[in-house]
Amino acid sequence: MKKTIILFTLFVGMFSYAQLKNVDYTDDNQKLEGFVATPKAPHSKKAGVIVIHAWMGIDDHSKESAQDLADLGYYAMVADIYGVGNKPESTAEAGKLAGYYKSNPLEYQKRIQLAINELVKAGANEEEIAVIGYCFGGTGAIEAARGNLKVKGVVSFHGGLGKDANRETTPISAKVLVLHGADDPYVPTVEVSKFQDEMRTAKADWQMNYYANAVHAFTHKDAGSDNSKGAAYNQLAAERSWQAMKDFFVELF
Repeated sequence: MKKTIILFTLFVGMFSYAQLKNVDYTDDNQKLEGFVATPKAPHSKKAGVIVIHAWMGIDDHSKESAQDLADLGYYAMVADIYGVGNKPESTAEAGKLAGYYKSNPLEYQKRIQLAINELVKAGANEEEIAVIGYCFGGTGAIEAARGNLKVKGVVSFHGGLGKDANRETTPISAKVLVLHGADDPYVPTVEVSKFQDEMRTAKADWQMNYYANAVHAFTHKDAGSDNSKGAAYNQLAAERSWQAMKDFFVELF
């Protein structure tokens, strides 16, 4: 009897998990391929969330996040920032691609906006949109706020926080949540300090959570567990940050 119950629970779980659907769209001549997860029980406001991948391109982690968000009732879409045929095959290639978009924020913001357009087509309310991202994608989430895209809030998971000193700081209307590894060697203290000053100058509604014993990529299970490498998975930080995001969304929507 016990075995039957377990099997039934697994069977139900398989079919309750949101399914991803490929979405083809374009940026001029560049083909893009994102993934949309539609909630079976949508949020009352049909809120939607864009998920931006880390520097190696769309991966299982970003897809699972979209599915988890859909299971929470949100329309979710993994945005394709790099475009079809441009997925990096090495960290060196990833560094070049990520560096290009960090150095060309308007191009980054444009790719995010194109994904938002597709999410709205999929059923999300254009007035109730948020953007989240991991590492490189966390930087993108903040760029959505800096660019004043039509989003209510953004969440950066262990993302880069810096911007070119020559860029003007303008008012930010979206609420900002930064989820940061307290020991992240890739985001130095000076970068954090300048980001916080930027948020104050922009009159933003911002929050920043630090997670003890966490370095870069702390939500990525495939990052290993060796903090000395600078990037490593931390289960407690991953769980706490996801809960912080959920609480933020309750307030946001």
